[in-house]
Amino acid sequence: MYRHFFKRFLDIVLSFLGIVILALPMIVIAIAIKIDSPGPVFFKQKRIAIHKGTFTILKFRSMPVTVPHDTPTHQFDAKNSLSKFQLTLRKLSLDELPQLFCILIGTMSIIGPRPALWNQYDLIEERDKYGANDVKPGLTGWAQINGRDELEIPVKAKLDGEYAQNISFKFDCKCFFGTIKSVLKHDGVVEGGTGEINKAENEESDADNGHVNKYNDDEMVEK
Repeated sequence: MYRHFFKRFLDIVLSFLGIVILALPMIVIAIAIKIDSPGPVFFKQKRIAIHKGTFTILKFRSMPVTVPHDTPTHQFDAKNSLSKFQLTLRKLSLDELPQLFCILIGTMSIIGPRPALWNQYDLIEERDKYGANDVKPGLTGWAQINGRDELEIPVKAKLDGEYAQNISFKFDCKCFFGTIKSVLKHDGVVEGGTGEINKAENEESDADNGHVNKYNDDEMVEK
């Protein structure tokens, strides 16, 4: 009953209240984005929906318009390309707020696996193993409070599968309040995701071995 009725009811109520309460802050963020860098306020992108369909996600633009549109985080050197304001937007997850409209119209849920990019075939394939593609994607979820950017794809997909197989009001509350705690503490937030973590580990390893690791400046390192 919860999965098929009350979950959607709560999505509608909470997303509507969120839009009303956060309307003024979102207007302020929109103005700040226009002042900070040229380009549109919103960022639209094709993402994977329930049952591997697609939908258009809506976010505040937190990157320069010169960044390739469908670049995953772990392939993008965010720290050296974003303004301080853009980094703050992403660190506090404020760029995600427009997704309240996606939740209201029903393409997303408040709690669920984060929607994969249409071309993240490795993540989509891994989620298939656990049935995680058969639930509506969410604003936040079980994986987001258990590592977020620090998680490798197999681990993230397995956590998404755990959520998909155990959806309940209690589990959603755990994810919801866990997200608030994680955002306030900035837990698991690593610009560049696992790519940046692996890069740091490689640099540390090379330093220990007396080597200097060279990176190709033309190589994108996910968004």
